[in-house]
Amino acid sequence: MTFTVAIIGRPNVGKSTLFNRLVGKAIALVDDTPGVTRDRREGKGRIGPLFFRVIDTAGLEEAFDDSLEARMRRQTERALADSDVALFLIDARSGLTPMDRHFAQWLRRGETPVILVANKCEGRAAQGGLYEAFELGFGDPIPLSAAHGEGMADLVQALLPFEPSEDSGEDGDASAEGDDGAFRPDEDDDEDALAKAEAEAAARPIQLAIVGRPNVGKSTLVNALIGEDRVLTGPEPGVTRDAISVEWSWKGQAIRLVDTAGLRRRARVSEKLEKLSVADTLNTIRLANVVVLVLDVDAILDKQDLTIARRVIEEGRALVIAVNKWDQVENQAAALGRLSDRLQTSLPQARGIPTVAISALKNRKLPKLMDAVLENHRLWNRRISTSRLNRWLAQVLDLHPPPMVQGRRIRIRYMTQVKSRPPTFVLWASQPEELPEAYVRYLVNGIREAFELPGVPIRVLLRKGKNPYAK
Repeated sequence: MTFTVAIIGRPNVGKSTLFNRLVGKAIALVDDTPGVTRDRREGKGRIGPLFFRVIDTAGLEEAFDDSLEARMRRQTERALADSDVALFLIDARSGLTPMDRHFAQWLRRGETPVILVANKCEGRAAQGGLYEAFELGFGDPIPLSAAHGEGMADLVQALLPFEPSEDSGEDGDASAEGDDGAFRPDEDDDEDALAKAEAEAAARPIQLAIVGRPNVGKSTLVNALIGEDRVLTGPEPGVTRDAISVEWSWKGQAIRLVDTAGLRRRARVSEKLEKLSVADTLNTIRLANVVVLVLDVDAILDKQDLTIARRVIEEGRALVIAVNKWDQVENQAAALGRLSDRLQTSLPQARGIPTVAISALKNRKLPKLMDAVLENHRLWNRRISTSRLNRWLAQVLDLHPPPMVQGRRIRIRYMTQVKSRPPTFVLWASQPEELPEAYVRYLVNGIREAFELPGVPIRVLLRKGKNPYAK
């Protein structure tokens, strides 16, 4: 059992800095520009003996129409309603502003308890703002510096009354972000052990990232999948800035769904804030298990889409392509044909990438997309026994032996799978540095076909076998 803490305040008072301090990682974007945070972002917080769920929110704006600011405000209202306590942040250096006073009145009308926090209290410049904070009527303000970690002990004391009395133990994280699927020394290389390892991998939460160019419908897809307006959407390009994760499940499979900022061509990215968003998205791809690349039907797999797809494959992630806004296509057969041709010519290193045509706005073909995600994740975790692998290798070498180098044929002695996630194999040869890249590709394609591994990255590492007669 745990409790939930929402961080509330006007723009640029240090909410995301405090969020990063509480979760112990720099996962929320922080910049001097007001209004960096737009969606509500969740994480597992810890200070002292307390473990809790913490929500970073957008800066409170005085807007009630259908504008972006109003949609941000509604997200903050939902976060406040879901919380057990709110940390109301003010900037002690700036002192109280009319906006602080206005939102203090708004918070008093709600039922969520409020703890007043005066941020940026390092140095004497904050003394005046700290004393002004008493006017808001939320009791003694807690002076702290989120950037420097000062005053956190006082925050612990203020949050202690909200800790559930029932002792539930530490909330461990079952995430498998750091697990690369490598074989352990005590694992047996037989079919039963491999099947057990695959079953254990399937039981872990799937880290699923939604990526693509700006304004292709990534956030709309996330909301459609989970069945609620969890992340901001709108016609404005670049609405999403942070990578927003949502805990979810599909057909009993736990999934950590991550919405990301749109990726534009590097030459067009000039602003510091967009560079931070791009770095956040690329880091999300590195930590993902499966990546769904969302394409716009009006520009199927253009140059930037191919760049993103190659990045996903280079990182060794399982890739699924979703062609969004499919309900707007008149000649669907021709569009699918163009996409298939483009994949074969531009992404031969991951043949058989699953492609699903969807409409996120109208909830069409979303179950088919998720079935493709689960199947690709299963293949990404696939393990092949060494005996099967070497029987296949012997047949391949008989049909198409490696080339000769300086009058001597390269001898391939042995192959084994050293890890999954993605499937990675080590090949021992007499002259691995001389083995042509084309022959390695031939082996990779053979593994893909023989062991039914379509659409997932396959890595083959070359090693030189020891000469038993060297001594």
